[in-house]
Amino acid sequence: MVAGLAISEYKRKYAYGEDYGTSQFKFGPVAEKPLVIDNRGLLLAGESRLLLDIFGVRKEVVVGPELPKYLGSIDDVGRYLVYPMRDGLVEKDDERAWRVLYEITRYGFETTKPKAKDFDGFFVTAALSAIAPDYMYQRIFEIHARLDAEEKVVKAVTIIPQPLAVAIAEKTVTCVVVESGHGNTQITPISMYPIRNAIVALNRGGAEADAIAAEILRDLGYEDRAREEKFVRQFKEAVGLIPRDLNQAIEKARREPERFRTVFSIPGTVIQVDMGNMGWARFLIGEIIFNPEHEIFESYYKRGMPRPKDTVVGGERVRGTMPLVQAITHSVSRTSTELQPALYKDIILSGGNFAWKVPQGLEDVAVDSATKVALELKRLGIESNVRLVSDPLYSVWKGTIVYSIAVPEDVEWDWKRREGWYKRGVHY
Repeated sequence: MVAGLAISEYKRKYAYGEDYGTSQFKFGPVAEKPLVIDNRGLLLAGESRLLLDIFGVRKEVVVGPELPKYLGSIDDVGRYLVYPMRDGLVEKDDERAWRVLYEITRYGFETTKPKAKDFDGFFVTAALSAIAPDYMYQRIFEIHARLDAEEKVVKAVTIIPQPLAVAIAEKTVTCVVVESGHGNTQITPISMYPIRNAIVALNRGGAEADAIAAEILRDLGYEDRAREEKFVRQFKEAVGLIPRDLNQAIEKARREPERFRTVFSIPGTVIQVDMGNMGWARFLIGEIIFNPEHEIFESYYKRGMPRPKDTVVGGERVRGTMPLVQAITHSVSRTSTELQPALYKDIILSGGNFAWKVPQGLEDVAVDSATKVALELKRLGIESNVRLVSDPLYSVWKGTIVYSIAVPEDVEWDWKRREGWYKRGVHY
């Protein structure tokens, strides 16, 4: 019993989920949607310490919605603003990054800690990239143990791969989850549990879409704004389109520039970006996730835009530019031949990088993510059922909540199986 409640009842009441995405940290107890903050932190500059002390600011790392108030010049942002994750991972010895992750995790608990008398800590499920190494698991456990020692907020914590969280949220036993966030794209065949030797992780996601969006901004004459990550991301999300066929979309957009013209503006500012006759470039933002090997991107790589890096999983090198459908078929081909038809019958897309809409009047050239994948697979002769989750931004978090409630309280963490609870009084 916990404070007069049966364990199962207590877990349902105080289940808590965390999705450590490269771009955003989604967190919170049972609710319709999580709370969300950017996965970044501002290290307050040493030379500003005197003024900060005068104003009563004691913290050394700022996270969450108050962070923008401390931003200075664009140059200062580059020096002190830390995005701890790259491609879903944190470098083992990057202490600045781990410091920020500690603060965003603490922010989550400070924001949501209940005042109820029966509260004795959350049952926390954290979701990490499917290729996160053991040291990331260990550091996340250490962060939660430290926060529990300080605030008594974590009764037990466990960690699951983000694609598994999606499958749990969708209540799907056999499927392929393609989870694409800011940092990477994880292709994970699942049959009750992720088939680890079939996971393919591509080092591309929203960051690559941001990179091409920044190049487009430079071509439009907005060099300074192209250096602001937040601005670039907003621009990308507002103007980007997924082409049904890139060559045909570009050809049509160049023939009918006014039809594809768009003006991007930020509320509360006087900043506007008029794309003019470069409306065709909107399709590059969506296409780079699906096929960064298209010849049109070569000129951008040559002028300095980073080419998606290769990944090594299980001793195999996967090129970062591999077209998405090739990566899906490669992943599925590593499973049992008997299982493969069932996997193609349920391909689940999740993540903010797939949450593209088709503007009214552009249906002849633009498509949504699920349609794009299905069309590309059909060109390879594969009939498939591809669907986008109903809430692509929050599907991982929803799965962590379900997992927190479902895992029995007496199951202790097993490093070999990577499952169970890392518990107060046992592990910390």
